[in-house]
Amino acid sequence: MIKKCLSAALFAISLFISPNTAFAQQGTFPGMSVDGTMNIINPPAPPVIPFIDLTVRNPEGGQEVAFSLQLLLLLTVLSLAPSIIILMTSFLRVSIVLDFIKRALSLQQVPPNQVLLGISLFLTLFIMWPTFEQIYNNSLQPLSAGEMSVQNAYREAEAPLRLFMYSQMESRPENIRIFMAMRGLDTPETLADVPTYVLIPAFILNELTVAFRIGILLFIPFIVIDFVVASALMSMGMIMLPPVMISMPFKLILFILVDGWGLLTDQLMRSFL
Repeated sequence: MIKKCLSAALFAISLFISPNTAFAQQGTFPGMSVDGTMNIINPPAPPVIPFIDLTVRNPEGGQEVAFSLQLLLLLTVLSLAPSIIILMTSFLRVSIVLDFIKRALSLQQVPPNQVLLGISLFLTLFIMWPTFEQIYNNSLQPLSAGEMSVQNAYREAEAPLRLFMYSQMESRPENIRIFMAMRGLDTPETLADVPTYVLIPAFILNELTVAFRIGILLFIPFIVIDFVVASALMSMGMIMLPPVMISMPFKLILFILVDGWGLLTDQLMRSFL
């Protein structure tokens, strides 16, 4: 009896929430005439599914060929955009330094890697904002207005990034010399003599070197705390107690007292000046 009542109730609810509620409110249903009799001769029409036709044809002129190549180039750049942001901006150094500070504090899951990557992304936007603004004003805006060709827009967009990368290696140009020697090129006298395909890998190696140097400096005070805690535990005979469990709270206290996040962010910003 209970099952029959539940089935009747579910059937009644389905009538009210079905797509044919409008017909139910009018007292008619699809395939039913106004007087309530079933219309077998004229059944309801099936739903119409749109048809999409994609055709491939030969280009009718050079403009269409150029447009297709530009579209292909744009899709390629969009697919490589994450790599460009990671390797050609300040993101690489910032993300590595933040990961170093997490390991120096002996933190495993806090903050999560997604949070660190998000912080690195927005710090990169803050650091690179003048460069991005130059690219937008000198390249993207004239290109969208039709005042500049794609080739000139590429050169104007490339110039601020090249200046940024070179400014980070101006005092340490050893990596540029290494890659120039690998390609058998002459020693450059100015930035214009350095090809972009040489400047990018040199900049990546420079950023890795600088990030690891900062990481070593960050590890030193926390390693001292680990030594002190380990020595204290050994003197008290607590050999089985992991020193990390005792040293981690002291590391956090020291990091908070010296305003670690503020100092770290400030020094990261200054390292790009």
